[in-house]
Amino acid sequence: MTTPQLAAFRVPAIENEPMRSYAVGSAERKNLEAALAQMQQELPFEVPCIVNGKPVTTGSLAKQPIPSDHAKHLCTYHEADQSTVASAIDGALSAKAEWEAMPWNDRASIFLRAAELVSGKYRYKLMAATMLGQGKNAWQAEIDAAAELADFFRLGVKFVEDLYAQQPPKNAAGSWNRVEYRALEGFVLAVSPFNFTAIGGNLPGVPALVGNTVIWKPSPAATYSNYLVYQILAEAGIPPGVIQFVPGPPAEVVAQAISHPSFAALHFTGSTFIFKKLWKDIAANLDNYKGYPRIVGETGGKNFHVVHKSADMRNAALQTIRGGFEYQGQKCSALSRLYVSSSLWSSGFKQTLLSEAAKITVGPPSDFSNFMGPVIGRPAYDKIIGYIQKAKDAGGEILIGGVGDDSKGYFVQPTIILTNDPHSITMEEEIFGPVITVYVYEDQDYEKTLELINNTSPYALTGAIFAADRKALLTATNKLRNAAGNIYYNEKCTGAVVGQQPFGGGRASGTNDKAGSVSIFYRFISARSIKENFVGLEDFQYPSNLI
Repeated sequence: MTTPQLAAFRVPAIENEPMRSYAVGSAERKNLEAALAQMQQELPFEVPCIVNGKPVTTGSLAKQPIPSDHAKHLCTYHEADQSTVASAIDGALSAKAEWEAMPWNDRASIFLRAAELVSGKYRYKLMAATMLGQGKNAWQAEIDAAAELADFFRLGVKFVEDLYAQQPPKNAAGSWNRVEYRALEGFVLAVSPFNFTAIGGNLPGVPALVGNTVIWKPSPAATYSNYLVYQILAEAGIPPGVIQFVPGPPAEVVAQAISHPSFAALHFTGSTFIFKKLWKDIAANLDNYKGYPRIVGETGGKNFHVVHKSADMRNAALQTIRGGFEYQGQKCSALSRLYVSSSLWSSGFKQTLLSEAAKITVGPPSDFSNFMGPVIGRPAYDKIIGYIQKAKDAGGEILIGGVGDDSKGYFVQPTIILTNDPHSITMEEEIFGPVITVYVYEDQDYEKTLELINNTSPYALTGAIFAADRKALLTATNKLRNAAGNIYYNEKCTGAVVGQQPFGGGRASGTNDKAGSVSIFYRFISARSIKENFVGLEDFQYPSNLI
């Protein structure tokens, strides 16, 4: 494919996708309710693998249950088998040269069109799939499947434009220095999670945008929404083979991909345990690869709020409820450990926190009055209830919640536990559910408590500091410098926005490559420096050689 470059194009001005309120009587609410009703009437859907742009039905079927009504399932999907994965890898490698050679403005246009399809034509269908399949309420589906996904595609184009513009600032006389940002040699494996439809689109989208071809293995619990994302990319013009959609048994699909000699990178969001295992497996295969694979991952968190005695009490309490209980605590960034000064706790914080938490309604997302929906499935439900019981057994006091109901859906009540032991199990181990554990510290022990926060957890994803006293805020900022990759002042520890708060953490939380910024794109390119000389040599000797 040869095409002339006849201009230096610039992408249109890009802003974050405006979020809609879904207020009673609004057009968007009516449209979303209609999409939900239609999807509930038409389900279950059948989802194939997509290899080289064509559906592949393997006959090995699995189901994606509806977590709010587990007797039903949203879709049946065909699991990729060994031959399907092999064909997907071969096809991705074959598609690579033409995709990388496509002019940048044409690749960019595909993703800009995909963003328009996400935010327009398919907005409500994507949201309905996310609400039914992943248990999000309308607002959580809006900020994820509509706004954030569109932001990833649009702002990703802008980030890559800025990346390509990074060129050497100096040129010696008679020469021109340039840098080109090549795609990686081989294919990228994207392994996406259940909890964000937008991450499902971003994990294959980031490497593809800079010219890579991708094997995409979606989470079983997000198969249908992720399939819709693939269809949107295809409608936007992604060529066959550039992104291969291969749902299936995670261990088998991933193992086959990372054992291939042309495996070039892993883009992963999921559990810390699995990420560490994959890192070890990749290291064990190192002699088989053409190069050193890039490993990019965002995993878990044991995220904190620390509330100083000078904090605005009501704001801190309400931010805590949102941070811990939005989407049932199933965000990597969700709050799970809360440290509150004793004077604030006893002067109204406790009462405000519990009275506001008691207002939370739990039920199916199709009922818009519910603030919380189900947790994602049986293993999650059993794990969360199990941790609550362990907290009780260890002497923790259940201030609110502590129970669940799995008779129809996997519902867990918002739970707040008070502990006298800052190293109790629910203060240290990730739960990934609607459970906040509170430790009340003496006011004079503020700095000791900051040390405690820093050393309690192996994770370092998000955290929030609540203080009106600037010195207290700065003290916490400095002492917790490495305790979180995203830190918030007087704001909950969740809700990073693409282009505004680049997202990622260190320690056991991941490689901190900052999704939602230009930084992530550097991990999927291999730069080549070019120097062109315009003036030939007349002699090989240096002046210093002359006598």
